[in-house]
Order: sequence, then structure tokens, then C-alpha cells
Amino acid sequence: MTPMISTTQVLTTQRLTLRPWRVDDAQSALDIFGHVEVTRWLSPDMDLVADLAAMRLLLQQWIAEDARLAAPAGRWAIQRDTDSLVIGGAALLPLPPGNEDLEIGWQLHPDTWGNGYASEATHALATWAFSQDVNEIFAVVRPENVRAAATVRHNGMHWVGETTKYFDTDLQVFRLRTADLDRAAPEGHHPPNLSHD
Repeated sequence: MTPMISTTQVLTTQRLTLRPWRVDDAQSALDIFGHVEVTRWLSPDMDLVADLAAMRLLLQQWIAEDARLAAPAGRWAIQRDTDSLVIGGAALLPLPPGNEDLEIGWQLHPDTWGNGYASEATHALATWAFSQDVNEIFAVVRPENVRAAATVRHNGMHWVGETTKYFDTDLQVFRLRTADLDRAAPEGHHPPNLSHD
């Protein structure tokens, strides 16, 4: 049996390290994905993770799936560098039904909202994707999630319409191309230390 090797790259920014999830992240992940203010916005729908055992199983599933994904796709734990605390998760995943487009997404613990971490993680992931010959990435947002819609617009993403194509629910679709990322990033939000460890 061939061992599974994750294609998820470690990415660093001014304040964050985006790294592959580990099973021992279960408690930090539960603090995020066990929070109704996080899971209520996810597409596809994701139930609140009930307990530590369920979170461990979900992390094991994500790790196994990441091992099968082609770069630049993957899932990352978002770790704040000042205290090494896992404050969220981020993903670049193929969008159904055809898996031809990549969706960018993030989930942050509500205690960390409003600090620009979502923008910083978005720039790191988009820069990584564009370095791997991806021409555009998409964000799908529930119409009521005004916070996420504001974040994607702030990051230079353009609204391209509404659809039920991806997850059988009404979603707003935003697109980001390389030139959009370059124009949207204020100096402080560029990931200056983007690395491919």
C-alpha cells in the first residue's frame, strides 16, 4: 500500500501560518466547527461538530482527502503566529458537480473576527493557487452572510451571479483572478513570506 502524502503546502503570511490539519488539532478545531456562528454559513451544509471524537474523525477524513487532492487544492489549519493558536481553517477545494473550478473558503473562530485574518489567509491561498497555474478561483457565499460577502469583495473578488448549481441552495458566486488579487491587496495584506515548505 502506498503511503498517503498530503499535497497541502505550508503557507506563511505576516501573522499567520497555514498548515495541514493534524489529528491533535481536534480540540482547537472543535472550538471552531462546534460553534454555531461558524457552521451555519458553510456550504455544503455542515452540522455542528458534536464532540471531540467526531472532530477527530472529521480531521482524519480531511487529512485522507487532502492526500488524494492535486495541488493547489487542500485544507489548512490557520495558526496565529503570536501564540501558535489554531484560530480557523481554510480550503481550496474543487467545486461540484464537475470539479473543474476551485472554491476558496475560510472559517474563523468568532473571537478572532474583525482582525483581517480572513483577508490575509485569502491572499496566501490565492497566491499559492495562482503560482500553480490556476487562472481563477471562486467563493460561494450564502446571501445572508454579509460578513463573508464583504470580505471577498475587500479581497478583489467580483460578484458573478447567483446559483444553485453547486450545493442545491441559493448561493452568491464571486470570482478572483490574478490581476484582481494584485490590485486589491493593500501593502499590509500581501503575504510577504509566502513559502512552500
